[in-house]
Amino acid sequence: MKDYHTIAIFTLPHEYAILKLLFDQEHIRYIFENETMVGVFPFYSNALGGIHLKVHGTDIERAKEILDSFNGSSSPLKIV
Repeated sequence: MKDYHTIAIFTLPHEYAILKLLFDQEHIRYIFENETMVGVFPFYSNALGGIHLKVHGTDIERAKEILDSFNGSSSPLKIV
């Protein structure tokens, strides 16, 4: 886990469903920390500090490009 860095934080799992598919297609190594706990107890999200998207150090630039493509485009799909 020491090679993984947090690049985004989400409140609920539905906010990043498409992102997971894109990361898998690009073979980006990632982990969603606290995902299972929030999936079982959604109201714990704030107490846990959200769901942390952690990406391997060598994949950070490409992962940020994918995040930015959603946030800066006119696409109706947005990463919250």
